[in-house]
Amino acid sequence: MTRLTEEVPFEMAGMRLDQVLAELFADYSRSKLQSWIKSGRVQVNGLTLKPRDKLVGGETIALDAEAEIVITAEPEPIPLEIIFEDESLLIVDKPAGLVVHPAIGNWNGTLLNALLNHDSSLETLPRAGIVHRIDKETSGLLMIAKTLQAHNSLTQQLQDRDITREYLAITRGRMTAGGTVDEPIGRHPTDRKRYAVRENGKHAVTHYRVGQRFTRHTLVQVKLETGRTHQIRVHMAHIRFPLLGDPVYGGRFQMPADCGERLEKELRSFKRQALHAAKLGLQHPVTDEYLEWEQPMPEDMTRLLEALAENERD
Repeated sequence: MTRLTEEVPFEMAGMRLDQVLAELFADYSRSKLQSWIKSGRVQVNGLTLKPRDKLVGGETIALDAEAEIVITAEPEPIPLEIIFEDESLLIVDKPAGLVVHPAIGNWNGTLLNALLNHDSSLETLPRAGIVHRIDKETSGLLMIAKTLQAHNSLTQQLQDRDITREYLAITRGRMTAGGTVDEPIGRHPTDRKRYAVRENGKHAVTHYRVGQRFTRHTLVQVKLETGRTHQIRVHMAHIRFPLLGDPVYGGRFQMPADCGERLEKELRSFKRQALHAAKLGLQHPVTDEYLEWEQPMPEDMTRLLEALAENERD
């Protein structure tokens, strides 16, 4: 339990209690503040009021902000590669193959289970502090809030598109130049597990530029302006440069012509989409300092690039 106190500015005279709380305690969500008013954790000059009661200004508000258990998943001793950690923020490098959040078919063995084992207090936060996801077979940087205030701040930064998220991807096909895909994304009309570019979908924008060209593949740097499910995979497939190894959007595997022994071996053994969340930048939820992290590609993508480069020389 943490007691917070604020004096109501006179310019807020006439505003309802719930409105004033949303202004004075903006680190907490409106729904959480509403629940605290109704449960008696908010007092105005020592009195318990209703959310719609109006204030006159000058009152002292005392808020008892209590952490509540909202996660029922079990902690599991799964290794975490921690890139940064302080009292309010955690940055991890997720390996390919690790599911971020429990769901049908993956109730255990997820990043969320690992986080609960790392810090049991995360059970008081929505999704154990996870504010965004990357696909199971995508590797790279993820941010986790360690307090309710930090969770609210990071969620708001995502909504305001203030989070920097850049990826490295290897596509099938040789690109001539970078560009932008500005196409809405929604559920596939017949396959509910897939997404597609659809007129009635949600606004989605992906920027990409060429990093390195090969005869039949391209290393691209991708920057997300929005964050829709499978966005990079869907947009790259839409412009006919699907991600190498993507089993859902990449189509049937075909060994390229003039493929050397090493490249053939790497291509046959690469069983995931070649996508890595390489850069993450944000305003620290407490200090407001801009922080940015970069993480190099994992070994499987590095070997694939080396094999592609070697094949060009042969």
